[in-house]
Amino acid sequence: QVQVVESGGGLVQAGGSLRLSCAASGRAFSRIVMGWFRQAPGKERQFVAGISWTGGTYYADSVKGRFTISRDNAKNTVYLQMNSLKPEDTAVYYCAVQSSGTIYYTADKYDFWGHGTQVTVSS
Repeated sequence: QVQVVESGGGLVQAGGSLRLSCAASGRAFSRIVMGWFRQAPGKERQFVAGISWTGGTYYADSVKGRFTISRDNAKNTVYLQMNSLKPEDTAVYYCAVQSSGTIYYTADKYDFWGHGTQVTVSS
């Protein structure tokens, strides 16, 4: 069984910053992709950012230049630094693990998920 646990969400004013963390435990992975998705009320879960085992990064167009994903492989931990936050970034943010090592942009390709952390950006 794999456990994925997110932390770091909260309430912030527009223009502010938050840092999300995600730790995966319970199994050793040799080549995993870790990704962040978000889901706003009434909307589908959408890709935000992903990072490969070697550090290659991928972003949704809506967050490029504002969000930065990074990882600590020794700890199986990934981070999402979110700057210049906008009200439209408000959502539940989910961390996910893709154990095949391939970057995918759709949620159905990811194997393990956290329970999510709420990010609310006030205007």
